Amino acid sequence: MPHLRSRRRLALAVPVALSLTASLGFLPSAASAAPLTAEATHAADGPNLAYVVNTRADHHTIASVRKAITAAGGSIVMTYDRIGVIVVHSSNPGFATAIRRVRGVDSAGATRTAPLPAQSTTDVGTPEVLSAERVADAQAADGQDPLEPLQWDLPAIKADKAHEKTLGSRNVTVAVIDTGVDDTHPDIAPNFDRQASANCVSGKPDTTDGAWRPSASESPHGTHVAGEIAGAKNGVGITGVAPGVQVAGIKVANPNGYFYTEAVVCGFVWAAEHGVDVTNNSYYTDPWYFNCTTDPDQKALVDAITRASRYAERKGAVNVAAAGNESYDLASDSITDPVSPNDSTPSDRVIDPHECFDIPTQLPGVVTVAATGAKGIKSSFSNYGLGMIDIAAPGGDSTTYQKPEPPATSGLILGPLPGGTWGYMAGTSMATPHVAGVAALIKSTHPHASAALVKALLYAEADATPCTDPYDINGDGKVDAVCEGPKNHNGFYGFGTADALAAVTK
Repeated sequence: MPHLRSRRRLALAVPVALSLTASLGFLPSAASAAPLTAEATHAADGPNLAYVVNTRADHHTIASVRKAITAAGGSIVMTYDRIGVIVVHSSNPGFATAIRRVRGVDSAGATRTAPLPAQSTTDVGTPEVLSAERVADAQAADGQDPLEPLQWDLPAIKADKAHEKTLGSRNVTVAVIDTGVDDTHPDIAPNFDRQASANCVSGKPDTTDGAWRPSASESPHGTHVAGEIAGAKNGVGITGVAPGVQVAGIKVANPNGYFYTEAVVCGFVWAAEHGVDVTNNSYYTDPWYFNCTTDPDQKALVDAITRASRYAERKGAVNVAAAGNESYDLASDSITDPVSPNDSTPSDRVIDPHECFDIPTQLPGVVTVAATGAKGIKSSFSNYGLGMIDIAAPGGDSTTYQKPEPPATSGLILGPLPGGTWGYMAGTSMATPHVAGVAALIKSTHPHASAALVKALLYAEADATPCTDPYDINGDGKVDAVCEGPKNHNGFYGFGTADALAAVTK
């Protein structure tokens, strides 16, 4: 089925002008022991790029590598000692090659293929805004927030029934690692955790008040996601999956809409060190959709984010990530990636998804989420793959394919937008916060549970969902995707569809 792709895949179009937001992301590291050569320190100036340098995480090694970085023409932005990741800027075109030869360096690579950009914005797709008239016309039942009848996705995972038991605990925080969160929105403000929020765009956390918010010209993506997770049940707007937990905003997308490695590393480390219980990752890390471990730059990016996400998990966070919106079979032998590198000149390249990884989606330990529509079937756009998808949740789809039951009218997911409004969006980006919300409810019910136990319960309590066979989503008589595996573990739905009621009763 053909898709219209945006430059960055934060938005993807399907029939009825769906605005679909993307997700997406392991790697062994290689060590070298050669000293830095003198030639490396005198290389001609080139474009100013950002790099990650991954080292052994002991004080002596990090101190030694920091000196070598300076000698090689690098400027250190941030050092994450606990995971051995150093963020660097350098205009020395030979920087990465030189620093890889330094004793104690496991890997090093540029995080982009274009120079550090000017601070400008690019429209990456806009949601369908709910008009004031439609907001006023919404008819809610007793105990519902005004727009809740339009949220077909809540009963799809039994969140409405779960809310009769509990709304979740304020001792649980979900961090939205994303484009920024508007904490002034009336559906988000009551549950916002300012202490766990920051701006990580540069690779170094900025805790200036409000730094985590998107500007008026930036994507509303993170605000929508935050509301889906923890929109307050307060008589205003929508209701989140876990409306009693707290939500934090960790901004990692720059004004151009890029999620670069240094920002994502900062985001995971910040979450790890600020008591976050769940992280939501509805993006893939730019500029490579798939990062191949045979390429030294891409290998370094996977290594750095693997270290950071693993650190967050060791500190107790469950990391949840979106599977992506290209209808790719992530378990196939090969995939044609036409969008990488997306910050310079992309070209078609055929990759093996078992060796080239979508990060953080394919990182070890990460919960990978596929999207379903209003009929509970895999969304037309959702990536899939046996052994790649862990769980499924509502992410929306065109009403041409999956039409919700009245009074809901849109097959997309309703959520808050910056500036106090609401709108519809769709994608695996919208499925992921449903799972993050259910994980938060599990943590609320089992406050002493480890990240591993929360994940085990998430999978065990999911509603087993059999393969859709044949999968002919547009009804043209042709199979659009092939699902493999049994009812309780298959390529479309993983262990099944997330179940919020089971999260609070089992």
